[in-house]
Amino acid sequence: MKKTVVIIDGMGGGIGAQLISKLREIIDGETELIALGTNAVATERMIKAGAHRGASGENAMRVSVSQGDFILGPIGIVIPNSLMGEITAAMVEAILACRGEKLLLPLQQDHFRLVGTESLPFTRIIDMAVETLKERMNRAAAL
Repeated sequence: MKKTVVIIDGMGGGIGAQLISKLREIIDGETELIALGTNAVATERMIKAGAHRGASGENAMRVSVSQGDFILGPIGIVIPNSLMGEITAAMVEAILACRGEKLLLPLQQDHFRLVGTESLPFTRIIDMAVETLKERMNRAAAL
């Protein structure tokens, strides 16, 4: 059964690119990776990392995020004005309203703190996100 994974990132696209590189190691030919960047630089970097296709900007995100069975990105993608102001309220609304399961990486930013989360190396957080997606996709396939 075909699954679509949407990876959202902004700024330089480094988090999204790392997620996509790891996802390419575990996905099958039935899984499509869509890169949605808040800007063209982020999208381009995620496509170079191996996304099947991508789009940039607020409207592209509002339209395309609903295609995802799973949505991955830093927690800032659901907080307006985060990622140095690149995440708009309209983007957050579209992300939270879509049917896809959201898998958010608990990355701290200057203007908020995630209380009760363990401080882990970034590479470990990426690995955990990919493993969680793999488990969720396997569970969905078994239904």
